[in-house]
Amino acid sequence: MTAFYHLARGAIVPLTKVLWRPTITGIDHIPRSGGVILASNHLSFIDSFAIPIASPRPVSFLAKADYWTGTGVGGSIRRGFFTASEAIPVDRHSSRAAQESLDLALDVLRAGRAFGIYPEGTRSRDGRLYRGRTGVAFLALTAGVPVVPVGLVGTDQVQPVGAKIPTLAKVRVAFGTPITPESYAGMPAGKARRALTDEVMNAIAALSGQERVDAYNELPPESGPAIGV
Repeated sequence: MTAFYHLARGAIVPLTKVLWRPTITGIDHIPRSGGVILASNHLSFIDSFAIPIASPRPVSFLAKADYWTGTGVGGSIRRGFFTASEAIPVDRHSSRAAQESLDLALDVLRAGRAFGIYPEGTRSRDGRLYRGRTGVAFLALTAGVPVVPVGLVGTDQVQPVGAKIPTLAKVRVAFGTPITPESYAGMPAGKARRALTDEVMNAIAALSGQERVDAYNELPPESGPAIGV
């Protein structure tokens, strides 16, 4: 990570503790080195800020390429944050967006870094936890890395879907026990991915306390494919 990232984090973390009084638990569950996936529920745009701030090590996310083209003060802040944190821009309108995203994520994991993923594929607009897409399991099984489930609470109150300006609210970030892919390695690929993904989602639900939905959370057609990363 860049020096700017560490400098910015040093300034932002104390500010967030004052404004949003985050409760952070389970930090010891995150391996201090090696590739690891942080798989979280997704309630708000600020989730991609909350997890890196709470994590003891830098976390890379895939992000819409649009975040690098915004204008005004807000656009500059988003562009600066995602660039400094080495987020990976993805064109969600590309016909190969899903596979390209997984390939980029594998590069991060094979480099021994932490990668953040939202298995629901997009933000929950009603606060419920939707069925996980199997990209998280594909990455864990292919790269041979553990998955740390993450439960976020309150980020939807800080910046609800559609809101432009964050508000004050208490946030909780809970990191769960790592889930290793070894026990699924001998299963047929499709079955292994579904079973591992379901285990991850069960762990996220236990951490977040959300109501479950046995269906995928779909993006509007104009938003491009829901890639689960």
